[in-house]
Amino acid sequence: MSSPPRDTHRTKLIEAACKLLREREYGNITARDLVAASGTNLGSIGYHFGSKEALLNEAIGVALEQWAERIGETIRGDGAGGLPVLMGSLGLVLDSHAEARPYYRAFIAALARSEHSPELRAQLVAHYRRQRERIAGWVRDAVSDALEPAEARHIASLMLATADGMLVQSFVDPSAVPSSSELGGAMAKAFARAAQPVR
Repeated sequence: MSSPPRDTHRTKLIEAACKLLREREYGNITARDLVAASGTNLGSIGYHFGSKEALLNEAIGVALEQWAERIGETIRGDGAGGLPVLMGSLGLVLDSHAEARPYYRAFIAALARSEHSPELRAQLVAHYRRQRERIAGWVRDAVSDALEPAEARHIASLMLATADGMLVQSFVDPSAVPSSSELGGAMAKAFARAAQPVR
């Protein structure tokens, strides 16, 4: 997702929303809080986003997509391919989940509200579609385009579900979520065993 030009009211509102989401609960952020933190005005929220909720949801998507892009850049910079790129991306999710935790907390709150808001649901759908396409591109790069685009999107959906699930578990039972080294060791052992010929 391309970032809007800096120093516009839209950009200032998104940056303020990201900051407030790191500090407060989703439901405790008011329009006046957003205006005060951004140095804009109440009319700007309606003009650019339509509502306070739409602004907060846009900020959640922007923050999570920027986080995912940094993970992707790290993985691509390592020159990994195939299974290592998939495991490496999940490992970085596990090791950096504290950075995304405030936004996931807000995302969960938004998800609950989306059942009664077609506009919010549409925002979440658009967010997932962008993420899925981005990750599918990483997957195809990792396997030298051996997969069809639809197949890469299927794997991207699985990776998103795994990352989401791990982060949700970290809210409920943090002690049960493995570190990247623990997960990597277990997966390496499992794949090594699976690759052995059946006797």
